[in-house]
Amino acid sequence: MGKTLFDKIWDRHVVQSIEGGQQVLYIDRHLIHEVTSPQAFDGLRRRGLPVFRPKQTIATADHNVPTINQHLPIEEPLSRKQVDALTQNCAEFGVELYGLGHKYQGIVHVIGPELGITRPGFTMVCGDSHTSTHGAFGAIAFGIGTSQVEQVLATQCLLQRKPKRMRISVDGDLAPGVVAKDIILYIISKLGVGGGTGHFVEYAGSAIRGLSMEGRMTVCNMSIEMGARGGLIAPDQTTFDYVQGREFAPKGAEWEEKLADWKTLFTDEDAVFDEEYHFDAADVEPMITYGTNPGMGMGVTENVPAQAKVGESEATFQKSLRYMDVQAGEGLLGQKIDYVFIGSCTNSRMEDLRQAAGLVEGKQVASHVRAMIVPGSQQIAVQAKAEGLDKLFEAAGFEFRQAGCSACLGMNEDKVPAGKYCVSTSNRNFEGRQGQGARTILASPLTAAAAAIAGEIVDVRSQIEVLA
Repeated sequence: MGKTLFDKIWDRHVVQSIEGGQQVLYIDRHLIHEVTSPQAFDGLRRRGLPVFRPKQTIATADHNVPTINQHLPIEEPLSRKQVDALTQNCAEFGVELYGLGHKYQGIVHVIGPELGITRPGFTMVCGDSHTSTHGAFGAIAFGIGTSQVEQVLATQCLLQRKPKRMRISVDGDLAPGVVAKDIILYIISKLGVGGGTGHFVEYAGSAIRGLSMEGRMTVCNMSIEMGARGGLIAPDQTTFDYVQGREFAPKGAEWEEKLADWKTLFTDEDAVFDEEYHFDAADVEPMITYGTNPGMGMGVTENVPAQAKVGESEATFQKSLRYMDVQAGEGLLGQKIDYVFIGSCTNSRMEDLRQAAGLVEGKQVASHVRAMIVPGSQQIAVQAKAEGLDKLFEAAGFEFRQAGCSACLGMNEDKVPAGKYCVSTSNRNFEGRQGQGARTILASPLTAAAAAIAGEIVDVRSQIEVLA
């Protein structure tokens, strides 16, 4: 019997199998940031241990950093404390840090791919659930807890139980105005937030293969939102073209050697998955969420369900509607909004910014809306400015800010006030995720940009038709 892509990568990284079903897994790259690493470093300190392989650990500051005036000291005390601790720990333990002011600083799941740190066939971990982003390159990448961060720092290995395998195929052509974010929101709306529990997901099909690397990262990023351990996509020419020439990508003869190996990373035709799902790209329309988890999604022209979905309790469903102040059975087209946030590790790359820019050029943000564009890294910010996108956004009424996680989560100064609606390109819409009492509607960069201009939820396809 053949092997899945996941099996091929996992099996070559097993150091030892333990009685009872667990295995010691070697980790190729370990990414860390300021939120989940301080306790891990303290653990090493207490035990008198060094970082075992410091050159395989890369650090950046992203969650707590301000996105304006980054040249000034951080004002918020807890944020300043965490960023300072990361700086001190990296200096003490010899870990490379891309801190504030460094040309490579940015969101950890943005800088890994853009620097060529992320590669096909790797195992990668980070104390952050959206580490699944890196699976877009044909890597096994997943989030870990703080105690596991300490394990990897100390041993470059993890004790893990091998997940089950799932394949999700999406075939066909996407309609204009429908992008990668809509694909993954659609999938999660169908399978629910627990649909992938216990599995590692391989995404396949012509619609997936037709995505850019940025789009593939968006899809894999949100695998965790349906309960999966992670997601991955088989590497192909699109992957190889993206990686080649990047700062830390292999060069010369090493590149040719690695490329030959990467071309073997695919699922064998006779491989068997524990579960399989198939979707038609033609069924996907621009998506939005109506509730307080990413599974509470619907097409922008659809109505809020009249009752809870399968696998979701009625109590949770009703609580969610009360929090969001929306009515079952009604649509959200025309729903007035207050904030728009385009950024996060899901949608803050150049492709995302270019999509939004193409829609808003020559238009104005609605007078009652505060709209923010937050690049995912310093390099993206530099590129966006070189293309004049910062001036284009600012002319339209957007704030063009500095790199960081920003309003994806309430760990920094970019919070959404209580009771306000924010159309966000981030990955989670939990209660209080963007600030206490904030109401989050997840969407693609195109849908978010269209909402900023209209001041309400709109079907972006109508604006695209006007542009055409």
